[in-house]
Amino acid sequence: MDKLIITAAICGAEVTKEQNPNVPYTVEEIVREAKSAVDAGAAIVHLHVRWDDGTPTQDRGRFQECEEAILKVCPNVILIPSTGGAVGMTPDERLQSTDTNPLPEMATLDCGTCNFGDEIFDNTMPTMRAFGKRMMERGIKPEYECFEMGHLDTILNMAKKGQAPGAPMQFNFVLGVPGCTPATVANLCWLVNGIPAGSTWTVTGVGRHAFPMAAAAIAMGGNVRVGFEDNLYLSKGVLQSNGELVAKVVRIANELGRPIATSDEAREILGLKPRK
Repeated sequence: MDKLIITAAICGAEVTKEQNPNVPYTVEEIVREAKSAVDAGAAIVHLHVRWDDGTPTQDRGRFQECEEAILKVCPNVILIPSTGGAVGMTPDERLQSTDTNPLPEMATLDCGTCNFGDEIFDNTMPTMRAFGKRMMERGIKPEYECFEMGHLDTILNMAKKGQAPGAPMQFNFVLGVPGCTPATVANLCWLVNGIPAGSTWTVTGVGRHAFPMAAAAIAMGGNVRVGFEDNLYLSKGVLQSNGELVAKVVRIANELGRPIATSDEAREILGLKPRK
């Protein structure tokens, strides 16, 4: 069983300081939360960015600024910028996160339209084909975000047709979003059983499902994403930093006998080129 890759989704696009004062908006706050997660054991930081007032943005310059600042204090971390952005953003707006210099090693690619609470997260087939083409042209490895069980079949068919990067593929199964696939071990097993041989996978449990899903993934040989984007609480009613969320996953992994991957070890597991 490979070492455990932990991803920290440090701010997302929806959560606010009113919900947890530690939610980062400014560049300095984003760096603080990224460092806390990496110091605790995260090999990857999944990155959304905000303006200083908390407004989500996909602005290329803001991504550039935040990525450079994070890499100054966490020089080996793998950054996975979001191309999901926030509900209502246009595809061109969302793709700005793939325009930074240097180009990102990885980026997310959302695998279909879905209900997202009271809103619709719109990912049409033309949008997904455009995102797949961009990543193939630029040598960016996608992390395929599957919120629904049908999303897996959709992206596998796209890869088979050459419309998105193929093997080795990395999947993130986001379970428990209101309106999407429930966060159960049975659903996670169904998804994992459907991925191609040689693929890697991560699970994201939303809200109270974060740590039960983490424990299941650790035992099954998968990887784990935690962070403020998905869950604000260390336990019921207890607000903490991203670092504390990562540290809890590390404790669970230690109890179950899974060692934690460094960023360089994660690159090898994911099939990325070594950092120069």
